[in-house]
Amino acid sequence: MAPISVPSDRTMCLRLQIKDESQLHLWQRRDQLTLPTPHRLVGEELNVPAVFALFSFTSVADLTNALEQDGYIRGFMDFYIYKVEPYLSTAHCVLTNYWSGAVHLTLLLTMIHRMFSGKPFRNIALVWAGSMITTQAVLIPGIVIGKYAKSIYPGFWRNLPFLMLPIWVAVKLFNRPRELPIIPADKVEAEQKNGLVSRPKDLLLALALLAAMAFTIFRGFVVLECALDFCFTYIYQYEPYLKDNVAFPKVTMLVFLFYAVPLIAACVVGLTTPGCTWMLDWTLFLAGGVAQAQWAHIGASVHSRTPFTYRIPKEEWSLVLTLNLLFLVIPLLAALRCCRDPAFFMKTVPQGRADNDKKRK
Repeated sequence: MAPISVPSDRTMCLRLQIKDESQLHLWQRRDQLTLPTPHRLVGEELNVPAVFALFSFTSVADLTNALEQDGYIRGFMDFYIYKVEPYLSTAHCVLTNYWSGAVHLTLLLTMIHRMFSGKPFRNIALVWAGSMITTQAVLIPGIVIGKYAKSIYPGFWRNLPFLMLPIWVAVKLFNRPRELPIIPADKVEAEQKNGLVSRPKDLLLALALLAAMAFTIFRGFVVLECALDFCFTYIYQYEPYLKDNVAFPKVTMLVFLFYAVPLIAACVVGLTTPGCTWMLDWTLFLAGGVAQAQWAHIGASVHSRTPFTYRIPKEEWSLVLTLNLLFLVIPLLAALRCCRDPAFFMKTVPQGRADNDKKRK
């Protein structure tokens, strides 16, 4: 950006919000001042560049651990695993580390690039925050109540900042007004007049979300040791990984039951009620969380580090993997639908506003 002249001492004091006017002599020595670039304004407004840089470093460390646990490299993490966080050698943590080293790192680098380019990164940050919060919401309780509860060392407590910082970022993002796309009022009005039955794609998506809710509630009852015969049959013949004593699969199902189910129900309401602008944010947050948890769950249930008795039986692979993959994809489809065609979720158009806009034209 081309430099501009500093107009006056008093104006400069107001613009730069210099608390100590004695510092003005530093500016008086300069004939010109270069204004900050847009990316700095974006980064300073949210105060998250350092957070993203920190998580980028940890994502590389996570990928290193995953590669070493699967035998692709050696000699990097042995001491750390043995003396600091032994649970990182489990199948769940290995798959979580792969996700962190691939997906999280990609999202973080993309956000940093867009931040320093002055481009919006809200959508990507919401997906990342949902994924990170779910990662730690499963990991921390799973460690405490699982078989590694007696092997908790001081290094365990490093997980708490990795839970709190994404929550802080998510709160910051949800509290910032979203920049909504410019859509003609008559188009918004026409879209919002259509009921759910008149929107076949949204109808199918709502039914899929309801099915995902039912599947989530069912698996929640299964891990809570429901005495019904079909729950007993499912956990022993279809997904025995749910009773693995590492506790990560059990905690995953409970996180889905108590957190994902209300969000999915809210999404169904959002698809039937015009003007729910919060759908544009919360579907992204939900999609990131479900995708991460399902990736770790599916991968760990077939991974070689999971005891053979807890892996998905080969004869049931097609059914169980199909159900789990569908549960992973449905929230992603909901987020994609909201981002690609947000007219239905814009603020409800007051009666007659569209007609007034047309008359002005």
